[in-house]
Amino acid sequence: MSTNRRTFIKQTVMAGVGAGVLPNLPFTGFAHTATATGKRIGIIGLDTSHSTSFTNLLNDAATGDKFKGYKIVAAYPYGSRDIESSASRIPGYITQVQGKGVQIVQSIAELLPLVDVVLLETNDGRLHKQQAMEVLQSGKRMFIDKPIANSMGDAMAIFEEARKKNVPIFSSSSLRYTEGIEEVLSGKKIGKIIAADAYSPAKLEKTHTDFYWYGIHGVEMLFTAMGAGCKTVTRFHQDNMDVVVGVWNDGRIGTFRGTRAGKALYGGTIFGESGNAMYGAYSYERLLHKIIEFFETGVPPVAAADTLEICAFIEAAQKSKLNGGKPVEIADVFRQYRYKP
Repeated sequence: MSTNRRTFIKQTVMAGVGAGVLPNLPFTGFAHTATATGKRIGIIGLDTSHSTSFTNLLNDAATGDKFKGYKIVAAYPYGSRDIESSASRIPGYITQVQGKGVQIVQSIAELLPLVDVVLLETNDGRLHKQQAMEVLQSGKRMFIDKPIANSMGDAMAIFEEARKKNVPIFSSSSLRYTEGIEEVLSGKKIGKIIAADAYSPAKLEKTHTDFYWYGIHGVEMLFTAMGAGCKTVTRFHQDNMDVVVGVWNDGRIGTFRGTRAGKALYGGTIFGESGNAMYGAYSYERLLHKIIEFFETGVPPVAAADTLEICAFIEAAQKSKLNGGKPVEIADVFRQYRYKP
């Protein structure tokens, strides 16, 4: 079943991460007792171009009318302080968003009273758990940009806290919403999906597990096409490239190629029973429409269970690399975190 077709009520996460004891808890969804009360958006993290792209789309007169009146009104810039490629962007991005009418604040605590919903955009996945927890305490709906975290354990803790607080959240790469993907996933264009290949840049960052940093774009493309249910992961690693082969429970095979040389491009092929389709043409605008719809309805378009399996795939790929390219069972990662999908 494709990730776009899996319903939110099938999500399952685990409790007690901090205690190291993780009994199963059914994550049956949020009680949608009220809609969002306002359209003021706050950003956490001005260390990524996603923040300025979203601000331009929402706050420019030429495009802002497409988004139901939502505007970015305030931003807390940090954000990574020790990853140079991210931290060096912050001063310039502060200037850019201020030019769009965004108020800069000195803390998340200062941000939250000024906004109704939150875009957690911090490029540094290590910070997401701490930052997300502060937002969840406020009860405000939140989109968490890729990566949801830098470990499956942190991701589980975020989803569990969201369940406890009854606060809807979701996480996604913009590459989930490539042009024409809905028609392909529906079966109308190429029939039932039997395999997929995806590629994206996969730059490495020493502070992060490899594919959490950038390869997650291509991994999310692969899971968008294939859906959940990956069984084994095998990674072939070279300095300039990775090829990761996933075998799904139903015997289908999907691959991710992560590049660190040549032109940085995104794309792939989805193989269907009646034909093939290319994919990879995306825009921030398409993702932003999904985010605004989520802010309006409180219904996440991506299930927690799907995001957690992506985390497990990334960590299985890391284990395969460290084991010299031997296959790793996704179930082994699930057992490590005592998670049962």
